[in-house]
Amino acid sequence: MFENLLQILGLSAFSLKGFGPLLLLGAWMTVKLSVLSLLLSALLGLIGASFKLSRSAVLRVPAQLYTTLIRGVPDLVLMLLIFYSLQNLLTSLTTALGWGYIEIDSFSAGVITMGGIYGAYFTETFRGAILAVPRGQMEAATAYGMTRFQRFIFVVFPQMMRVALPGIGNNWMVILKATALVSIIGLADLVKVAQDAGKSTYQLFYFLILAALIYLLISSASNYVLRRLATFYAAGSREAMR
Repeated sequence: MFENLLQILGLSAFSLKGFGPLLLLGAWMTVKLSVLSLLLSALLGLIGASFKLSRSAVLRVPAQLYTTLIRGVPDLVLMLLIFYSLQNLLTSLTTALGWGYIEIDSFSAGVITMGGIYGAYFTETFRGAILAVPRGQMEAATAYGMTRFQRFIFVVFPQMMRVALPGIGNNWMVILKATALVSIIGLADLVKVAQDAGKSTYQLFYFLILAALIYLLISSASNYVLRRLATFYAAGSREAMR
């Protein structure tokens, strides 16, 4: 599998000086981190959007504070704050309960941190998309006797996704590139492996270029998936225009 990737990039196994398998593992780590962070941030975004659209100030105000704080502080600062605060909080909790020391691994910390940060951006993406759904659609669904959950699944969500997909695509691309920041907390992602390989072989520029090309391949595959999703969710609107 890796040999095929090398052929696409026009490289040879010798030119990687034995770091090929490690680069592949780093790329896989980056993809796993990105996908899980996307799922968590999308979940937080849906919750945050519903809170911000709520009539209750008890739900609306914390959601507003969440999005304002997250979007106003640099991602790197937030990552360090969340990473170390999570460990300190867990240590305090285990000490209070008389349990042994539990350490949060870098991968879990990275997913939680990335998901928490970009959940704020998904909140605004989903909020705008939900507001774009005509109110009459909800009123018609209510008249048919649908529950709130059924209205969301069968009426709001398909129409919301049609509007939200461009924002989701942008957020995904940002998450994919932002995974490079997790190398500062010790996770062996693609950037971390490329840096280590470059320092070991004194060819840092070469391995960073290679990492950039792998990111480009992942982004290109992501664009294809996003186009397919856009076609799927736009099918109803095209039929309505005929």
